Parts: sequence; C-alpha cells; structure tokens
Amino acid sequence: MKHGYTKLVVAFAAVLGMVPAAMAQQQEIKINPTSKILPYSIDARNVVVRSSNGLCWRTGYWTKELAATTMVEGSEFPVGCFCDKDLLPKEVCEPKPVEQKKEEKPVVPATKPAAEKVTIAADALFDYDKAVLRDEGKATLTEFAAKAKALSIEVIIAVGHTDRLGGDKYNQALSERRAAAVKEFLVGQQIDPNRVYTEGKGKTQPVSQCKNLGAESGKNKKLVECLQPDRRVEIEVIGTKQQ
Repeated sequence: MKHGYTKLVVAFAAVLGMVPAAMAQQQEIKINPTSKILPYSIDARNVVVRSSNGLCWRTGYWTKELAATTMVEGSEFPVGCFCDKDLLPKEVCEPKPVEQKKEEKPVVPATKPAAEKVTIAADALFDYDKAVLRDEGKATLTEFAAKAKALSIEVIIAVGHTDRLGGDKYNQALSERRAAAVKEFLVGQQIDPNRVYTEGKGKTQPVSQCKNLGAESGKNKKLVECLQPDRRVEIEVIGTKQQ
C-alpha cells in the first residue's frame, strides 16, 4: 500500500511539473480585481489560472454577466473574451467602432462685391475753360451709364480737374462745375442722383507733361492743346453685379 501511494504521488508530481512549461507558452491574462467576486481563479499576481490546455479555471461565482464585465488589464475587452469567447455575445468581444467625425464643410468667405471702375478720357469731355460737355463726351457718358445701370450701384464718384492755366480759386470752381455737369448728364440717363457724388480738385492733379512750349497763357495754342488731358472728369462707379 505504501509503495502504491508513492507511485501515485510521483505520478501526480510529474503532471504538476508539466503544467508550468505548458502555461509558459500561454498568454497571461491579468485582471485588476475591484471585487472579491470573480468569474475565474487568479494567482498572487492577479493572473488568471489556466490548465495545461489553456482553459481558464472558473470560480463558483462564474456567470456570463460576470465574465463579460471583469476587465483584463491593458485591454478593452473583458476576461470572458479570452476564456469563454464562444459563450459571450458577439458584440462584447468585437472592437468598438471608431466614431468618425463628420467632416466640417470649409467656410467659404463671402464674395466681395464686383466693382467696375471707369475713367472717361479727358479729350472727350471739356474744351479749354469750359464746363459744357462735348458731343464726344456725351456719347462716352451714355455708354458709361449703360454699364453702370447693369450693376447694383453703391456709389458713383465724379471728380473734376483743370489744367494749370489760371488761378487756384478759379480752377477749383471750374473743376466743380465740370463734375456737376457730368452728374446732371448721368441723372438724365436715369441714374439715381443720390448715388452720384461730385468733387473738384482744381489744377492740383495734372496728368500732362508740357514743358518748354512758350508762354503760360490760354492764347498759346500749342500749350493749350498739350494740356488737354488735364481738362477732365474722372468717374468711378462701385457696385455689385446683378444676379
């Protein structure tokens, strides 16, 4: 009887000696228990105890619910997914779907109002020392008004100018009269008078380069002809294109 008992102990010890080697090849399942009620047995390191075949040792408290709620350390899945995956609901052991953020549509900046700038040619507007529109100037302004009415007009600015001949005060008044003449014509073309602003610059902004042409006098025909580009009204319309 004694010898039989010895053989049994030796055989059992041999089996125990095989377990660590087999378990060394298994992935450790470590849990961080927050309750004394656990679905599986753990060792001193909180690692689930497994058989040589890799089966987890269940405790007497094991239930599907407990296996599905006891989490494995360093994992998003519960211990049941490692020990009894086939017994747990499929969705419990599947990776949580990554919620994709809806792409925000880029903010499109508001389109700036389309502006159209027009400057009327000087020699098409006024003769020397005059504030009366030439026929060529009227034709040019008629075309200008047609373009302006195609827009939603914000403002039309008419700025009068003169040549350098004559005094400052006189030329300032002449430039203002020229701008007023342009406004009057545009209003006659059904342009809202409240949208048209006038201003005179006198002889302060010449565009011609006339030198060494003789006396600075209105009787000097060469000089008067050379200075013609200065006798002008610059017109600018600002508005948006109509839809």
